[in-house]
Amino acid sequence: MPQVRLIDEDGAQLGIKATNEAVEYAYGKNLDLVEVAPQASPPVARVMDYGKYRYQEEQKAKLARKHQSQIHVKEIKLRPKIAIQDYETKKGHVVRFLNQRAKVKVTIMFRGRETTHPERGRDLLMRLAEDVKEIGVVESPPLLDGRNMVMLLGPTKNAGVSKDAKAEDTQTGEEEVQGDGDRQDPAPASDEEPSAREEVSEAQA
Repeated sequence: MPQVRLIDEDGAQLGIKATNEAVEYAYGKNLDLVEVAPQASPPVARVMDYGKYRYQEEQKAKLARKHQSQIHVKEIKLRPKIAIQDYETKKGHVVRFLNQRAKVKVTIMFRGRETTHPERGRDLLMRLAEDVKEIGVVESPPLLDGRNMVMLLGPTKNAGVSKDAKAEDTQTGEEEVQGDGDRQDPAPASDEEPSAREEVSEAQA
């Protein structure tokens, strides 16, 4: 690489320089010469503090990973004529997934003449959504997809919060309200003026 297109640490274009000259320029500023575009002709090199640059890039990547939320989607399959016991079992799975902060794809599978009554599948899906509404919200309403009907549920802010914790918060709030209601007016000060009857008794004495 006899020549490079040199960029200063401030981003200023310094033109095409011999590689040795570019290296000496970078070292003269106590910085590094880093090739940033090797595919260019000639290659592009930039003067920088490479250690600081790597640190900043690692921090950016770490911040991006921190803000990147992984979305897990679970799937539950139902039949439109599902038995009550099986429905309760499937609903339990949905509740568990939502409490794990996962989305749940609920699929109704139609067979044969069942496809002529899609409203049964829709009613079943909406019943499920109603049963789990405290921890799940409908993100995608029931839609036909070939022989299937699909609905997507997402966790609410209450998902993953135990009932005992919510009950304790409610009870604490009630105790605070009751405590405020039990307050009594302060007793009158002992140095208040005596009543008229007390004044008369003292005069007779």
